[in-house]
Amino acid sequence: MPEPSAHPELEREIARRRTFAIISHPDAGKTTLTEKLLLYSGLLRTAGMVKNRKGKLATSDWMGMEQERGISITSSAMQFEYKGLVINVLDTPGHQDFSEDTYRTLTAADAAIMVIDAAKGVEAQTRKLFAVCRLRRIPVLTFVNKLDLPGRDPLDLMTEVEQALGIHGAPLDWPIGGGREFAGVIDRRRMEAVLFQKTAAGGAKRAEFETLPLADPRVAEKVDEAVLAKAKSDLELLEIAGNRFERDAFLQGEVTPLFFGSAMNNFGVELFFDAFCELAPPPGARAIDLPDGDRRHREPTAPFSAYVFKIQANMDRRHRDVLAFMRVCSGVFEPDLMVRHERLGKAVRLTRPHSMVAQARETLDVAYPGDVVGLINREVFRIGDTLSADGGFVHQKLPAFQPEHFARISPRVTSDRKRFDKGLEQLIAEGTVQRLGYDDGDGHSPMVAAVGRLQFEVLQYRLRDEYGVETVLTQLPYQCSAWLVGDFAAFKLPMRSAVARDAAGRRLLLFVSEWDKKLAARENPDHQLLDLA
Repeated sequence: MPEPSAHPELEREIARRRTFAIISHPDAGKTTLTEKLLLYSGLLRTAGMVKNRKGKLATSDWMGMEQERGISITSSAMQFEYKGLVINVLDTPGHQDFSEDTYRTLTAADAAIMVIDAAKGVEAQTRKLFAVCRLRRIPVLTFVNKLDLPGRDPLDLMTEVEQALGIHGAPLDWPIGGGREFAGVIDRRRMEAVLFQKTAAGGAKRAEFETLPLADPRVAEKVDEAVLAKAKSDLELLEIAGNRFERDAFLQGEVTPLFFGSAMNNFGVELFFDAFCELAPPPGARAIDLPDGDRRHREPTAPFSAYVFKIQANMDRRHRDVLAFMRVCSGVFEPDLMVRHERLGKAVRLTRPHSMVAQARETLDVAYPGDVVGLINREVFRIGDTLSADGGFVHQKLPAFQPEHFARISPRVTSDRKRFDKGLEQLIAEGTVQRLGYDDGDGHSPMVAAVGRLQFEVLQYRLRDEYGVETVLTQLPYQCSAWLVGDFAAFKLPMRSAVARDAAGRRLLLFVSEWDKKLAARENPDHQLLDLA
């Protein structure tokens, strides 16, 4: 039974929350879709510019490198109200080199929106991110984007989603045409045609549309005969051979509802968001681990608990501070709350809580399960830390991914050493890269490791941009790694391989090729080589 609520509004506020992450392959339109949600909530004035509650503007991608390249590198967390609900949206990196950050962010989500390019279909990174959702049984809604551009047949796209991702697709709306002939969508649950009107404002303003019963003769007057006939033919086929949408199956991650539209032009976006708010679950029970190894589930109405899933330095350049992003899992958070910090084994006071909209911060008076709170981090918090009112447990551990790229890094100018050390320490704490202990006689050039090569570029960019330190990075020959489980003294290490220690003190084996890694596994059958730790 859920524990009784000590806060009269707790259950009502939990029911109002929707916390989700947006995942996609790069360039599928994920960040655009995020901005359009802000537009429809009233926080966005025009594409790329976000208003906070005081009316001030801030760009939605805050890091300069993101703005230069047009990709999301860091995960951002934003909260706002939409049609009576409190939305917490976690915009994740789309680039595969930042899959670690995306995974950690997905642990804080109760649902996910998967964005697919109508021309490209299911791409490699989409498969990887969906696999993470499946691992954690996160419900996924799918938005097929860019219908206003030439693309593939929607029936083919739906089939590919099912075959590539191993999930049933259940379209809740269906496109009327595509490319230049894209006229709108058919709401299958209401059997209504939603016809869009192109405006001079393009995607800068809310889309204008007209809703008519599909059987209304006016639909045939407004839509090309062949286009409408194709849409109706597809609908008949879906009625006969398509998957039925069942909410329980959706919540178990077995079926994904499909929606079609164009985030750039706002076509179909409002229908999708409204359906998301209806279908996506509010915050529920979360897995916790007890000291005896037992795993239980903690209801959101239990006393306060939360965990840190992200750390970000220098979001406010004036103060050079570090912000820890905390997902509230149960109870009520209020400023100056005293909690048990499980890793440190002591009580700490949670002060100066913030909510985020891009670079803009606002002080929070209260937060509920599902909310993401930013805490000024005075070297107190690390990724994965559990904070709670009662203590004695930790939230489910965040796994580490095996790094595939390795390098030495040092300041180009010796006099920059102090700033280099400080910057590197903060960026490693964020999870930008991993630092490995590896004794080769070069103590002045730390060894760093990453899942993707672009993480090294981000590391160098941020050391230069945020700390004023130019660096020299030397790539090492290793291409893959694995954590070792077993007696190291009895382990036969291939000649070109090496041994390092990660931040937790675990042995990490470094290999120059996958062939060497497989050889090590064959020659050491009594040991385990783990890709996740």
